[in-house]
Amino acid sequence: MTTAFATITVLATVLPGASLLARQQPRRPNIVMILADDLGYSDLGCYGGEIRTPHLDGLAAGGLRFTQFYNTARCWPSRAAVLTGYYAQQVRRDVVPGVPSGGKGTRPKWAKLLPEMLRPLGYRSYHAGKWHVDGMPLANGFDRSYHLEDLGRYFHPRVLFEDDRKLPPVEPGAGYYTTIAIADHAITYLKEHAVRHGEQPFFLYLAFNAPHFPLQARPEDIAPYRGRYREGWEVVRAQRWKRIQELGLVSGPLSAVERQVGPPYPFPDALKVLGPGEVNRPIPWSDLTEFQRGFQATKMAIHAAMVDRMDQEIGRVLAQLRAMGAFEDTLIVFLSDNGASAEIMVRDDGHDPAAPAGSAASHLCLGPGWSTVANTPFRRHKTWVHEGGIATPLIVHWPRGLTARGELRHNPGHVIDLVPTLRDVAGAPRLDAGAGPPVPAPPGKSLVPAFARDGTVPHDDLWWEHEGNRAIRVGDWKLVASRDGPWELYDLATDRTETHDLARKHPERVRELARRWQQHHDEFAAIAVSP
Repeated sequence: MTTAFATITVLATVLPGASLLARQQPRRPNIVMILADDLGYSDLGCYGGEIRTPHLDGLAAGGLRFTQFYNTARCWPSRAAVLTGYYAQQVRRDVVPGVPSGGKGTRPKWAKLLPEMLRPLGYRSYHAGKWHVDGMPLANGFDRSYHLEDLGRYFHPRVLFEDDRKLPPVEPGAGYYTTIAIADHAITYLKEHAVRHGEQPFFLYLAFNAPHFPLQARPEDIAPYRGRYREGWEVVRAQRWKRIQELGLVSGPLSAVERQVGPPYPFPDALKVLGPGEVNRPIPWSDLTEFQRGFQATKMAIHAAMVDRMDQEIGRVLAQLRAMGAFEDTLIVFLSDNGASAEIMVRDDGHDPAAPAGSAASHLCLGPGWSTVANTPFRRHKTWVHEGGIATPLIVHWPRGLTARGELRHNPGHVIDLVPTLRDVAGAPRLDAGAGPPVPAPPGKSLVPAFARDGTVPHDDLWWEHEGNRAIRVGDWKLVASRDGPWELYDLATDRTETHDLARKHPERVRELARRWQQHHDEFAAIAVSP
């Protein structure tokens, strides 16, 4: 019996409610991990959004939704954690003093990626989409890869690879669209697997770059959402909040809109290029001019179209899994790398104000008005480590491994938990400190027990740092600060939306959590500078 199925059998025996896990299977399950980019907490229908996402909603209805699942607040640190099981600082993929690190950091040799861990178990691994990890996919354990490095051109990327070999640039007007191409390649790899390697389990890493800026979408995908957002961001946010509460996802007060919080990085020249329709603060909708309302409503319509198209392409991948008889025996997890982005910038091919919004010649960003909506009901955005930047969906679907259908899991989890969870499901031995130096003990926990029963995977703590923003969560207590700002303290059991700062009321707790945060910072830095 494999480790994963032994775990399932034990859980079903000793844990009340663990019968939610199905009986053991005759072979290791397939694994599909789907990663969105800059998707907000409430952008999916099953998380309270108005955007049409029937395929992801169907996975949620047939499986689990986690309500307190966290990332690192940024794309490349999250991807490092997702694929290694370590905090990004431990593997030099976020900034650490004294060593080359961050977005261009190189992982230590001991920091292997998940495909290399799965290969000895008989898995073949496939990648399609965004990479943003150091090294190349095949050199890090994948058997096939479609790797998009140019993420600023949805219609004609210039820098892309297949199987670690560079491809010619896509010509403008070729009918190409990145989200569709990513799914096309994933489906091709699945078809090849069914014909040539059907006796082996597979791991598919499906990494969309949607709905990351620039906001570019096909006209037919934008059309259903034109006019939908003219009612304004306050109205749409209130509608999402109502549905979130009805779904039981988050309770408590709705966080106030922080009117003075704009993009995390200033690009004043971008505002000049984008023209009078753009605003870099979530000011009241009623204060916008009529032209600005139209401009802003169009931006959100394009964002919705990008999410909608991603869901359609996920549906095609799911159809392929069914066609090859693999759907029932495949664990599917869906998540986002960070919360929605308040950034406003113009890069790559620039922005032509005369071009149709959403076309290849345009370069629009969601901005803080709609990012506040996408991250409903939470505060802040991508790069911040308040809940809006780090709390995003996690959907888990596994027909033969779970009997739970449409249930919620409030158990906190983090992207560092994905590697131990997937290793557990695949039947790999645990990675402990006993793995031997210089390999440090992985910080994450397997979430498999939470598949069976909520609240069964406690963490000693969860830790964050990005761009000077920092946080630590111990139990339901969260200590958080913005860059150069003071520590704030929240009891997430009653105040998940971080509306009542308790730092002055509990100064001893602030000091203890701050000491603990610093202790981890120093530990991770020491690991990062080691060979």
